[in-house]
Amino acid sequence: MEKVTMKDIADALNVSRVTVSKAFNNQAGVSDTLRDMIFAKAKELGYAKLPYQVLEQPQQAQRTVSLIVSRPDSALFWTNIIHRMAQELSNHNVNLLYTYVPSVYAKGFSLPSVLQSNSVDGVVVLNVYDPIILNMVNDLPAPKVFLDSVPSISDYHLNGDLVLIEGFRTEARITDILIQNGHTEIGFLGDIDYAFTNKERYLGYCDCMKKHDLVVRSEYCLTGSFDIFSYEKRLYSFLDELKNWPTAFVCASDFVANFVQSYLDNNPHRIPHPVVLTGFDNTGEYVNVAGRIITANVPTGLLGKRLALQLLFRTEHPEASQELTFVKPSIIIPHLKE
Repeated sequence: MEKVTMKDIADALNVSRVTVSKAFNNQAGVSDTLRDMIFAKAKELGYAKLPYQVLEQPQQAQRTVSLIVSRPDSALFWTNIIHRMAQELSNHNVNLLYTYVPSVYAKGFSLPSVLQSNSVDGVVVLNVYDPIILNMVNDLPAPKVFLDSVPSISDYHLNGDLVLIEGFRTEARITDILIQNGHTEIGFLGDIDYAFTNKERYLGYCDCMKKHDLVVRSEYCLTGSFDIFSYEKRLYSFLDELKNWPTAFVCASDFVANFVQSYLDNNPHRIPHPVVLTGFDNTGEYVNVAGRIITANVPTGLLGKRLALQLLFRTEHPEASQELTFVKPSIIIPHLKE
């Protein structure tokens, strides 16, 4: 059997021999993660000249982080994020523990004991939009990363990192595309108090309308607070009461657009002219709008990986300044109907 060399280790990891040498000699220029990978690969290959401290190094204890989520029946958008996040954490020997909380606070509710007992090393907060429950989570001592928040809680008051899907400029651009295609009567549909990103999308729509000297007509907009499970009923009621119709609706998400499209399809006698819809997220699960409307493509897999890596950084560097990160989606433009 041929002797294993540093070059063999380097080739197996697709790094340079110099990098392997630096790791073995504890020199600068090699991250802790890469150094651990080099040591592990050297052991695996049977490298005979492992440093003494590597031979004596105890196996790293597996860590556990909690994913706090309020919708166990999550849509594809959320499950894609969660699966990629779990995969990335597993690659770093970290367990992901699912912890469910209610969508709406009820008197007497308290967070699960696993979160209050300091038994998890970190927390990712996903689709939790009740302000009271969010504040309870915010008070936990564990390192935290939030994906989105609610408008009533400023990022300055969050005790953790905040990752946001950029909405203001993206929605302004989507609205601008509609205007460039001749639309001047444009409404907005979506609960802007539900999530920070929803409000940013609405403000982007308003900003674009203002720049084009177009009026945001309240009768074309449904932006008030309502329960996530009552969207279809509220939208149908709103559309039933419309006396005049815009030529386009900017919808806060594909989820919203799918209900509006269903209404348009089921009530053609009420529609005086073609109505163009836009969405946001591009999950592809709403077949009546998938590939048919302008939407923002959110890279859910990469977003899940980003959340995992951000939490790993936060757990390893709890003293670092809190971060506000915007993930910019791309815009998908299908052929617009005349």
